[in-house]
Amino acid sequence: MSIRHFFQWFQPTIDALTAPNIPFDLRWRLLLLQPISLLTFLLKHTPWALSHAYTVHWIPTRDGRSLRVIVFQPSRTNETGLRPLHVSIHGGAFLGGIAEYNADFASIVAQRTGAVVVCPQYRCAPAHPFPAAIDDIDDLMKWLVRNAEQKFHANPKIMTMSGHSAGGNLVLAACQQEEFHGQSDTAVKAAVTFYAAIDLRLEPRNKPKPPNFPKKDPLSFLMPLFNAYARLAPPGHGNDPRLHPVIAELETLPRNLLLIIGEIDILLHEQLTFVQRLKGEIEEAERAGGARGEAVRGRKVESVLYEKGFHGWLEC
Repeated sequence: MSIRHFFQWFQPTIDALTAPNIPFDLRWRLLLLQPISLLTFLLKHTPWALSHAYTVHWIPTRDGRSLRVIVFQPSRTNETGLRPLHVSIHGGAFLGGIAEYNADFASIVAQRTGAVVVCPQYRCAPAHPFPAAIDDIDDLMKWLVRNAEQKFHANPKIMTMSGHSAGGNLVLAACQQEEFHGQSDTAVKAAVTFYAAIDLRLEPRNKPKPPNFPKKDPLSFLMPLFNAYARLAPPGHGNDPRLHPVIAELETLPRNLLLIIGEIDILLHEQLTFVQRLKGEIEEAERAGGARGEAVRGRKVESVLYEKGFHGWLEC
């Protein structure tokens, strides 16, 4: 483990004590978040600590930093062509996380599909509010277009994405870049989101709760942190679809989109609303015909609801 990666494990404390422009009501909560973050990191990283299942790379960004990514290669076969490319983005409420959050999932995807799977880390709030995280993912995506073939033997023209929670938000935001949707050669071909946070206009405490949602939350004292990525964003982003993908235009999203949704999740309503809106637009455009009807032909938006699914259940 590198020194800079080690310090990321203590980012909540470092940010609480040193980062400028963080309100006091978030600073003390970051200190309380630290032991939870550290325990989670240990649980996710330890099983892979001595593994050679992936390689670690540092990707340059626009401002001279480097992003840590881990890369899973599929089992060797007799195939000599370029592999498909899959980008898997971890969750963590935009507050933290390491690439190993998705290691189990990424390993399975690589072995079962033959794709090269790239799992990035990104800057987190409250020290780095919007658009820091999506800027990091944008930089990664553009780097992959230029380098995936040479570095990873992967084809950026056959690229798919997935993301858990905050990672789902970043997947749908990244696809809105002109390079990654529509008729572009490097358009993302499909995306899967797992309990994605796609509407940050409402604070978590104000989101509609599903009927079977627990009445008590032992981590409710951390709730203000969960909105820090949006709350501390620069003015003028109240209706920015790259912050709130729920309002993204249909044409800026992947042609094949699947949402995995838990019915015991505070994010249930926004995901269902999103799916309903996109499906409605597709049906309306197909009925109307014309240029837009032709453009949306073949688009697929699907969702799978899990009755007993709670937020993050697939990562437990």
